[in-house]
Amino acid sequence: MFPFGKLKLKFKFKFNSLKPWQNPRFLSSKRPAESATKIIGKTTLKAAQAALLEYLHSTRSLPFLDADNMCRNSPSFLHDLLAKTQAQAQAQARHVDDTKRSISRYLRYHPINEFEPFFESAGLTPPQYAPLLPRHMIYLNDDALLMANYHTLCNYGVPRTQMGRVFTLAPQLFRYKPGVLISKIRDYENLGLSPNALVRVVASSPAILVGPVDFHFVKVVETLKGISGNDADWIGQHLLCNQGCCNWRIVLHVLCLFSSVYSEEQLGDLITRRPCLLFQESGASVLALINFLFKFGLSMNQVSLMLLQFPQIRVADFLSNLRQCFLFLTEIEMEASDIWKILQSHYLVLGSFALKKTITLLTNLNVGKKRLCRIVRDDPLIMKSWALGKRIEPLTNSKLEYESKALKKKFMLKLGYVENSKKMNDTLRLFRGKGAELQERLDFIVNAGLDYEVVCKMIRDSPRILNQTTGRINIKIECLVNEGYSISDLVSFPSFLSYSPRRVKLRFSMYNWLKEHGAAEPGLALSTIIACSEKTFEKVYVRRHPSGLQVWQDFKAQISSKV
Repeated sequence: MFPFGKLKLKFKFKFNSLKPWQNPRFLSSKRPAESATKIIGKTTLKAAQAALLEYLHSTRSLPFLDADNMCRNSPSFLHDLLAKTQAQAQAQARHVDDTKRSISRYLRYHPINEFEPFFESAGLTPPQYAPLLPRHMIYLNDDALLMANYHTLCNYGVPRTQMGRVFTLAPQLFRYKPGVLISKIRDYENLGLSPNALVRVVASSPAILVGPVDFHFVKVVETLKGISGNDADWIGQHLLCNQGCCNWRIVLHVLCLFSSVYSEEQLGDLITRRPCLLFQESGASVLALINFLFKFGLSMNQVSLMLLQFPQIRVADFLSNLRQCFLFLTEIEMEASDIWKILQSHYLVLGSFALKKTITLLTNLNVGKKRLCRIVRDDPLIMKSWALGKRIEPLTNSKLEYESKALKKKFMLKLGYVENSKKMNDTLRLFRGKGAELQERLDFIVNAGLDYEVVCKMIRDSPRILNQTTGRINIKIECLVNEGYSISDLVSFPSFLSYSPRRVKLRFSMYNWLKEHGAAEPGLALSTIIACSEKTFEKVYVRRHPSGLQVWQDFKAQISSKV
């Protein structure tokens, strides 16, 4: 926020008429009603520009170049001004037949906040320049320091339309006393930098003019001149316009690191061909990439060779792609030693494309994690065919999977399914594990005390109960019996076996406590206790007792540590 002077004029406005990007302040031109906004023709727009130019230059005595730039490069402000003019004409039952005359008449009685078109013409949008608007000033000429430093930069060569970056990244420049800003610029010229070079660098990284001469920037320029003949002009061309102020200390650090592993000729060639390595995020991206590769055992020699072959891609994107590949290999539960081998051998390829998410690959490839691990381990470069934007075909079943599927079908026919029926195919997709394991789990439930035909019906009603191992099925059956229920209670609620042991123990523990304290009736059905959601269980049963919630939380902590 700029410290501006006192109010000279007072005008009233309604606070509730302001748009979100505007601060409640005196003498602020308000945004028009949404209904007044419309597409404006070129002729009307030119007339509005001419009226505003005449007002700013002739009436307000702003320099012609400033006024002209404000008129040409502030479309949002002009649209609002036209909408206000039209709204006033409608309110007074007048016909808007002469745009220029109407706007001139409007401006004669309604002074505008000149800082709004000024900041917009500098390249800022209303939400961006809102924090810069003064609270106690509407006329540009009232802020002598702002305009003096602004003209210093403009006269030196910084384009007016790029000045918004300077306002955002280095607002201190516009508070300098007369002569200070130009003296700082001359200091850099005295170091051998040309005006053309300084204009580019200041427009991209204005922070070098804040404080004393930036030693790190000077060293970067001198180093680049020595190794490749590049100067600050070349640097200005490659500074990314959408990044923050360049941290020249980090840039110099990266440059020194490169100098220690490359010859002068190699470094000059690398920087000329891949300036992104040096300037993207002030070199922080390449440092993060080097650190990531070090963690996987790569030496500095290997990293330096990789950088010489670096693909045409942003460094941050390359690092993001490598991390996504590492995450994928971790999520499919590949051994750590195999992950290391793959990343050490194929990092240059794996960083050049964006891999799809793990769940997407497992679904589209129609494959399990174990088989996917084997496929990637045998041919890591196959991941390139799973990049974003590429179509993925399901993998053909292996011999073992084909045999397992055949056993599942045979098992399902014994359960009473009709061969190749829709119900059989739908249920087949629900079964997890090998075909031989399904029969083993069925026999285990039968041996627990149920009739074979009854168990077959239970499986047809709730196929997912066979996705549990015999060990987990045994835990839940023992818990059921220990709580006073009969094994036959599973017949009416077979999906009991599908729930986790934690959920079963937690619900039974809470239910028993509620019974002991008279807050729940005994003999509730299994489905009533287990099937409802946690939110419903808390609402219907836990809250029946004043201490219920605390006991419920205690049970959660106790059982979570054991299960």
